[in-house]
Amino acid sequence: MQFGGNDVAKKRKYSRSAGSDVKSEMHRYKKCTAKSGKGGKGGKVKSRKQAIAIGLSKARKKGKKVPKKRS
Repeated sequence: MQFGGNDVAKKRKYSRSAGSDVKSEMHRYKKCTAKSGKGGKGGKVKSRKQAIAIGLSKARKKGKKVPKKRS
């Protein structure tokens, strides 16, 4: 296997399945069906960043490989 210019393999920070969770949440955001808050009882998701954060949060709850939240 060859990786760019060096021999060190690059590790993925996010799993591919976590990316699919974010992708599905972005799809919901674009269709205006994404909701925020516990159980979706909040308001509509108003920004792309918010949709991505919700997708990553769902991936974390499922136990997928996602870096810890920044504090």
